[in-house]
Amino acid sequence: MKRVRCPKCDEFITFDETNYKEGQSLVFECPQCGKQFGIRIGKSKLRNTQKEENPDEAANEHGYGSIVVIENVFHYKQVLPLKYGDNSIGRYMKGSKTTLPIETNDPSIDINHCVINVSKDKAGGLKYVLRDGPSNTGTFVDNEILGDRERRIIYDGTLFTIGATSIILRAENNDDDD
Repeated sequence: MKRVRCPKCDEFITFDETNYKEGQSLVFECPQCGKQFGIRIGKSKLRNTQKEENPDEAANEHGYGSIVVIENVFHYKQVLPLKYGDNSIGRYMKGSKTTLPIETNDPSIDINHCVINVSKDKAGGLKYVLRDGPSNTGTFVDNEILGDRERRIIYDGTLFTIGATSIILRAENNDDDD
């Protein structure tokens, strides 16, 4: 399956590309806003769904770990790479400054929901600190809501929840130093 994004409202439309030949033109009508737009089947115009992409390989290319957004009724599984410093997590919106945008229809995720800060600890290993955005619905770690100014150190495998979406931290293994 492939998907294209509506140029007007950014809604994804998924279709089975095996029904069409390369070079063939298709016309779509966005179910969200009604905009009609065309595409030509070819590698540059289509984007793999998160399930078909292999983000696990690229997710740790800089060696700072990643977050795994667990698939639910609002979105596909997504693996997003972390960078050193602040990583702002939130719902994807065209033009937003969120550094780790989650492609979702989950209305309970804010555009800037929470932040994971990646830094070095005293031993030279990576340290991951989670804090709320602040957000409207809160950020939960182990079913406990983070306070307004609370910062929580999280580790590989920590499950945290924003809105109706669960996320797992995949920390870098720290075997190779930068």
